[in-house]
Amino acid sequence: MSHNVIVDIAGAAVADQPEEVLVTYSLGSCIGVVFYDPVLRIGGMAHCMLPLSQIDTHKAEQKPFMFVDSGVVKLLDMMYQRGCRKKDLVVRVAGASRVMDNSNLFRIGERNYAVFRKVMWKNGLLIKREDIGGENSRTLRLFIATGQLTVRSGGVEWDL
Repeated sequence: MSHNVIVDIAGAAVADQPEEVLVTYSLGSCIGVVFYDPVLRIGGMAHCMLPLSQIDTHKAEQKPFMFVDSGVVKLLDMMYQRGCRKKDLVVRVAGASRVMDNSNLFRIGERNYAVFRKVMWKNGLLIKREDIGGENSRTLRLFIATGQLTVRSGGVEWDL
């Protein structure tokens, strides 16, 4: 029997029990960052809203996962503290859509994704799979037992 571990907006979780499923909802311009170690069968997920923590350093200290730059680094640290090794991590990301920004004025999704790519580059990690952009929100589910990551959007579900 599976047990859902909900990752809230501006939140994160790491799981290592086979029955656990990390789930995050309502990924619009936010990005869902997923790390999985297939050797140790440990998964981590973060739901980041804004690209750069420098816009509010006080808020970033309280809620590091609100921001891509601070949240992704913190999630990596959480994975490494559990014994994960960089060479084993499978990196996937989804989101960064233009929900409620049809004029493409703020481009939050694009900026979130750009900062994520920069953090991955600085940390020497390659992105294995991604589902970025568009105009629909997404739900992600990471099954710890297998590493399977599903994306659900517009009533359709697929593996990422």
